[in-house]
Amino acid sequence: MKIQFGLDTFGDMQHDETGAFISAGQTIRNVIAQGELADSLGLDHFNVGEHHRDDFAVSAPDVVLAGLATVTKKIGLGTGVTVLSSDDPIRVYQRFATIDALSNGRAEITAGRGSFIESFPLFGYELSDYGVLFEEKLQLLAEALKERPVTWAGTTREPLSNQEIYPKTERGSIPLRVGVGGTPESVVRAARVGAHLALAIIGGDPARFKPFADLYTRAMAELGKEKLTISIHSPGHISDTDESAIEEQWPHYYSMFGRIGRERGWGPTTKEHYLNEIRHGSLYVGSPETVAQKIAYAIDSVGADRFDFKYANGPMPQAKLMKSIELYATKVVPRVREILAERPASVLASK
Repeated sequence: MKIQFGLDTFGDMQHDETGAFISAGQTIRNVIAQGELADSLGLDHFNVGEHHRDDFAVSAPDVVLAGLATVTKKIGLGTGVTVLSSDDPIRVYQRFATIDALSNGRAEITAGRGSFIESFPLFGYELSDYGVLFEEKLQLLAEALKERPVTWAGTTREPLSNQEIYPKTERGSIPLRVGVGGTPESVVRAARVGAHLALAIIGGDPARFKPFADLYTRAMAELGKEKLTISIHSPGHISDTDESAIEEQWPHYYSMFGRIGRERGWGPTTKEHYLNEIRHGSLYVGSPETVAQKIAYAIDSVGADRFDFKYANGPMPQAKLMKSIELYATKVVPRVREILAERPASVLASK
């Protein structure tokens, strides 16, 4: 299987070149420009995340994807993620069936719990129902995606009996991925509904996620299902040199993770921690060669079929994001393919 390469963004609120924040509206328009660039450079996927906070501009990624569907030609358009626990699975299906029509069959759904909890009170859900909401809604979405009459019953909404859902897609299905942060239960759940596996690896050595990839493969086999793709989602930034990439990303990384850390009671965000994650973990910051070597290692160590690079991490200006995308597509991706083709797996895994 040919390795696929994509981009992820949460639509982080951006600074302009003077360091001042721009509007949410301009940030969203900039995301459209980022997606257009990714399409023109031949990348495989462009994924937009969902958040309901003032540090991210995108709360309705499907609307952004619908806009992208009309100005792009080939790139796959998906979420990263749809916060399914606080959404209606039937409406999720309908919105993405519409995106699929607009894009001539390029829509994809990545369902996840989300890394923040703001959507629960916003949409009237109890955080104590976190687990059952996701479990039941994922089951219902998987049934809807079969594009056959749905019969379903659960505790979180009224049942459906032989219910048709419209519109139908021209290709007969929309790919479903389940975003997993690293628990065996989440991996098995993805296999149980017959979804692709999307591993969010945002810290530490990616090789530690190999057991989850193996568990998914075993679970799919035990369920009598064909193994689907395993993808990696990890953050980073690319510039001409390691030094320039590190210095360009650091203030924005500090701004983003400093705020999140204060909210969650973590210790202060330090540059030492940042540099350690670049050198030894899953923060892909550096020159094209440095980032390519790290991505090749991650793909090989996990056994992944796809790598989605989260290129926006904090309020970075548009010009630097666009350059990072360009370097990823034109320098990093070809180099990763060369490394994977030229080196035996044993050499890659030892890097």
